[in-house]
Amino acid sequence: MKKYLAMLLAAMMVLSALAGCGTKGGDTETTTKGTADTTTKAEGGEDTPAADPLADLPAEIAPGVQIKATPDMYPNTDLSEEETVYIYLIGDTPNDFDQIVEKANEYLADFNTKLDFTIWAWSDYSKLYSMNLAAGEDIDLIFTAPWCYLWTEAPKGSFMALSEDFIADYMPLSKKYQLPASWDGVKLNGEIIAVPQNATNPNGKIVAIRQDLADKYGIGELKSWDDYKNFCLTIAEKETPESGILAMAAAGSNSELWDTYRQQFGSMTAISNQTYLQYLYAYDGGVPAPEDLMFAWETDWFASYCADMKEMADAGCWSRDALNNQVSDDDAFGSLAGASIAWNTSVFTYMEMAEKTEGVECAAYSITEDKFATGEPYNNNDMAITASTEHPERTAMVLDLIKNDTYLNHLFRLGIEGTHYEIDAEGHYTELEKSADYPADNLSMCWAVKNGDIEQTGADPRKVAINDAAKEIMVATPTEGFVFSDVEVQAEAQAVDAVFKEYIPSLQLGLYDDPAAKIAEMMDAAKAVGLETVQEEMLKQYTAWYESMN
Repeated sequence: MKKYLAMLLAAMMVLSALAGCGTKGGDTETTTKGTADTTTKAEGGEDTPAADPLADLPAEIAPGVQIKATPDMYPNTDLSEEETVYIYLIGDTPNDFDQIVEKANEYLADFNTKLDFTIWAWSDYSKLYSMNLAAGEDIDLIFTAPWCYLWTEAPKGSFMALSEDFIADYMPLSKKYQLPASWDGVKLNGEIIAVPQNATNPNGKIVAIRQDLADKYGIGELKSWDDYKNFCLTIAEKETPESGILAMAAAGSNSELWDTYRQQFGSMTAISNQTYLQYLYAYDGGVPAPEDLMFAWETDWFASYCADMKEMADAGCWSRDALNNQVSDDDAFGSLAGASIAWNTSVFTYMEMAEKTEGVECAAYSITEDKFATGEPYNNNDMAITASTEHPERTAMVLDLIKNDTYLNHLFRLGIEGTHYEIDAEGHYTELEKSADYPADNLSMCWAVKNGDIEQTGADPRKVAINDAAKEIMVATPTEGFVFSDVEVQAEAQAVDAVFKEYIPSLQLGLYDDPAAKIAEMMDAAKAVGLETVQEEMLKQYTAWYESMN
């Protein structure tokens, strides 16, 4: 035993001596590649923690507050070699977007990183989104949302799951600034699968109309759904034959108008996974019980909406070929081909486009007397790191910077300072002459990386009035934290969704002679491929969540 102890002591002394090799003057000569040394030598040779590079940053992001990121804030990310991060978005490409990317890449030179963007047009993204993800294209970061394939692609494993440790290590600014409650709406089976917006605003639906045409035919202010319907029927009867302008140049479906219509009944979405698997309820101030939920396409609300759509379609309010239109109703309104659109306050962008033509006057109305305004869910706009990315750490850093670094965030949201906008010390921006070539918050990515409103000096008073009124009655969506997982019924869910995709756009466009009969036919077809199995699983999961909340 004594011999064994002596040998052990000798071995320890040798190891101790070896540990001292490779040091000079008490300072460590080497660190792990791509990782900053997290300790320093205090007087007397004792290790002390290195200074926290985030320590001097402001406590929160707010108007007028500047957040400047530096490479040393990402000690766990290997920045030794230049890498390109490929980002995919949807929507309209601004005229000056190439200039924005050039500025961003100049700024990211210190991070040895470049950005490459692909933007799918509104008319194309539904055809390209899933196909490109499945094909293994070079996609590192992609825009997503509950209305943009979040809950269809996440269950397939298209998006990378982000652990708390990953966020802490590779997205330190998001760890610091992202609101904790915002993560709840982007969890699938308990795992975070996207990074949501960091702000909420009223998301009520409104309509914009050509007020000059309303005045032409003696129609004043719109106060109700019936007023709007009358406007559309009047345009179809009196204006369209004369000028060719449609009451609404609908394209693909009338889903935004449906959301506007059902507001008058105080409806909220309770469960939504794939595009058409949706439960609604009448909001009464609390979390709805399972028995309060109504399958959207079986409600009296939807039946009455489809009846109105048929009446309006028969009158010629939109093209009979609207299902195949490649120009969005919003763009058509902006180019004067349509006399109305339905959406949120984004309608003001297209109102301004239309009003560039002399004599054109537009107006926006909330046509449903809301007792409340739905607050936009945090998960309504998100960015996801793809599961196929070859450099998730660098991609995470890029998203962290665009979300939280003031220069990059403003660059993508507002454009080039001094060219597209000016901003004051309070964080209020003013549009400049070139702002039309890069409209504020026009990119889909902008919606996902916002940390709150950047208020505009001299903003359209009509937009301010509608938004301010909505803020006074805004309520959070009580069921935002519930996410339905169709893993157990995936085959049935996909089959059911395919049935609804065949019928609902045409129902929303009033293209069937007997909408009530078509709704019944649709529901029978959905049940034949497993709707009741899917509904049973949806309500089972919701009931478990509801009970946990109570």
